[in-house]
Amino acid sequence: MNINIYSIVKPSKDEYDKIINDLIKSSLKYATVKNHAIFNKNIAKAQTIDEKKAQQSYTSAYEPYMNSGFNIALDVLGKQIDSFEFAKYIENHSTVNFFIGGAYGFEQKFLKKCDLIISLSKLTYAHKIATLTLTEQIFRALCINNNHPYHK
Repeated sequence: MNINIYSIVKPSKDEYDKIINDLIKSSLKYATVKNHAIFNKNIAKAQTIDEKKAQQSYTSAYEPYMNSGFNIALDVLGKQIDSFEFAKYIENHSTVNFFIGGAYGFEQKFLKKCDLIISLSKLTYAHKIATLTLTEQIFRALCINNNHPYHK
């Protein structure tokens, strides 16, 4: 199983990266998990213009990664699920792609292209915290699906 996490964020190395990488390493027994930071000149410029342009730039950046696999957007207005539902959603797919919105969220055009829209919480998280939370839930789901006791 291949799991990709895509987020609109400048790559960095900070204290969150160590925890995220530890969770990714723990997941290797069950799946290959990769964390992709996406940021380019178009996104940087669009974010200085307005919300709509920013959202369009996120869609343009993400669309090339939607060609294969089960595509899940993380959006505050998405479906709220528990860890067991989350595990079921990723269970029978060889590739799962998670998309974390940019500073202005997603445009509806992008969300309609996704197979599922979920919310980690009604709260808004910084990208690193959302990625950390998502990575932990991916590891938890893999453990649930493989009867590992971590989730208890």
